[in-house]
Amino acid sequence: MKKSDNPADPFKKALTEATRALAEEHELNVTFTADPSGVAGDTMRLPQVSRRMTRDEIVMARGTADALAMRLRHHDTTTHAKYVPAGPMARELYEAMETARCEALGARDMPGALSNIDHKMGYEAERKGYGQIKSPSDAPLAAAAGYLVRQAATGRALPPAAQHVADLWRPFVEEQAGADLEQVNGVLHDQAAFARLSRQLISDLGYGDQLGDDPDEPQDDDGEENAEQDEEAGDSQSREQSQEEEAEASPERSQEQEQDERQAQVSMDDMTDEEMADEAEMSEADVPPDLPPPVSEASSEYKVYTQEFDEEIRAEDLADPAELERLRAYLDKQLEPLRGAVSRLANKLQRRLQAQQNRSWEFDKEEGVLDAGRLARVVANPTTPLSFKVEKDTEFRDTVVTLLLDNSGSMRGRPISIAAVCADVLARTLERSQVKVEILGFTTRAWKGGQSRERWLAAGRPAQPGRLNDLRHIIYKGADAPWRRVRPNLGLMMKEGLLKENIDGEALEWAHRRLIRRPEARKILMVISDGAPVDDSTLSVNPANYLERHLRDVISMVERRKQVELLAIGIGHDVTRYYERAVTITDAEQLAGAMTEQLAALFDSDPRKRARVLGMNAMRRMI
Repeated sequence: MKKSDNPADPFKKALTEATRALAEEHELNVTFTADPSGVAGDTMRLPQVSRRMTRDEIVMARGTADALAMRLRHHDTTTHAKYVPAGPMARELYEAMETARCEALGARDMPGALSNIDHKMGYEAERKGYGQIKSPSDAPLAAAAGYLVRQAATGRALPPAAQHVADLWRPFVEEQAGADLEQVNGVLHDQAAFARLSRQLISDLGYGDQLGDDPDEPQDDDGEENAEQDEEAGDSQSREQSQEEEAEASPERSQEQEQDERQAQVSMDDMTDEEMADEAEMSEADVPPDLPPPVSEASSEYKVYTQEFDEEIRAEDLADPAELERLRAYLDKQLEPLRGAVSRLANKLQRRLQAQQNRSWEFDKEEGVLDAGRLARVVANPTTPLSFKVEKDTEFRDTVVTLLLDNSGSMRGRPISIAAVCADVLARTLERSQVKVEILGFTTRAWKGGQSRERWLAAGRPAQPGRLNDLRHIIYKGADAPWRRVRPNLGLMMKEGLLKENIDGEALEWAHRRLIRRPEARKILMVISDGAPVDDSTLSVNPANYLERHLRDVISMVERRKQVELLAIGIGHDVTRYYERAVTITDAEQLAGAMTEQLAALFDSDPRKRARVLGMNAMRRMI
């Protein structure tokens, strides 16, 4: 057998065997890939390990392998599904606690495996910016709950960034659920008992309304159904009896009613068409005015409880100039190593655009500018007609591009920093090529509903209220604003507490409305997001797919109208299931290359090249 020349292969082989042993799954297929890690069927996906075998790559591979192996070994999917809560926030808490249980069980027998998981956890927490969070409201409760359950079960210190998030939420969790948290150690080996305790902890933390029905409570569907049928039958019998008694008590009145009805029918039959039209107009005048137009052009079923607290605001109105300058300096310093690579990609894009801006001509036209190069033919043969030429227009002249950035909490840390600097560099690059650029962001004003939810609670919690949070749509740069004047604005994304929930459908519709009002002939909208629409307040009182369904409706409307060219980039999230023209990257580090390639492809004159780069299904339709 030929020996492999990849120095990482022996490590991969050893890790594969160790993972199978830990998981007690000797037929497990282990692959190393750039796709998101996880387990599907009998295949486990682990982070890629390059030939260089850097420390971060090894730590992530070992920690991920041990964490997934522990879950395979100690987790029963049937039991888990039986107790899983209905609401999204409760489900996140439940998943985090179950992950902590599996890892704690593994630590009792194999402390070395838990050490690997600690390194992975610390790396991920640092990458998400958990160490810089200052307020509990900005820290994810589900992550903190998982950390606290894990610490209660193992007694081990957490990595610094994870410890910081756990400490922010610790006073609240211990006050609300301290007694139940102390029982974790006693039920670790019993998944069903732990699931029941997890549901109790979720209720203690204020999300009991998202738990759904108690799975241990017996269901008496037949008895309830029979009782409802008996009640309906009794009501029907009572109505029939009352009608008979009324008819017997007043026979004369019944006869008079029948006579009035016959007379009214005769009068209607005798009316002319003109009289009936007049009657219809008179009745329409008495009809109350039309209901207000729907909040969404894409779906009449999408509702919003109140729009009173929504805001569309400029970045400079969310922070004073001194703070924006400070945040901008922090962004520049944080991403100084990346700036060179992004600038090189942007220069490459600019060269491609400028190459298409070179003057080109169409010859042998009947009118236009006289073609001096053809005059020799006319001199040699005066009967030859004069030849003219016409200058060709550049395809991307008179174009506007909107970059719509997800400003949700999950983007906190390096992803939002890279998105900000990419938007910065690309905006300057496109403006040099006379392409106008608009930069927008979307989030919410509060976690867990804000003033909209408070008003809904005060109104008695009416059912199916629709979107139940206060939107915040941010204008970082208007299409007509010179870049030098708004340069500090992107620093706002570094502001603590800015990034919260993401309601993508309404944000996309907002950006689309702004674009179609623009005078430019060509309009391009690029969406950058790292997850599906999520707002705990909305999803806890509406169907689980409420926001996702609206996003699909908006995308369908935009693509059907064809006024705007829409494309999307997903960071660690498969956006291709929503958008027809989309690309998914596994790491924020790849964002600069993806953005420049996508925009360059849109300006490419060859439709086949555009389709190939964008990864569209349109390529299949062309062939």
